[in-house]
Amino acid sequence: MIRLILPLCLVLGACADIQQATDQAGRSTAKTVLPEALAVYFPQVPKSLFQPFTDCVVDNADASEVQSLAADAVTGIDPGTADTIRAVLARPATQQCLAAAAPAALSL
Repeated sequence: MIRLILPLCLVLGACADIQQATDQAGRSTAKTVLPEALAVYFPQVPKSLFQPFTDCVVDNADASEVQSLAADAVTGIDPGTADTIRAVLARPATQQCLAAAAPAALSL
């Protein structure tokens, strides 16, 4: 029985590492689409805030939202991109992130 548990633990550990690497790759890709989407669909956001907005939105997006934004990096932005961003922006955690990051970005 013990001989079966060790390989199982190793396989599960590898799966967790792969999942984490996939999530990071998706988040990195999603961050490439945000500046363009902000410029097109959120023109009221100053360019100095693009980086904090990008970081806060992607960091607070769930897996399906990250996947959608990452896909938009390949297919191009559309109103669905803006809808995804709005959904993430509506969350209290995202708003707190922006409140903390924006003053520093505006002082640059």
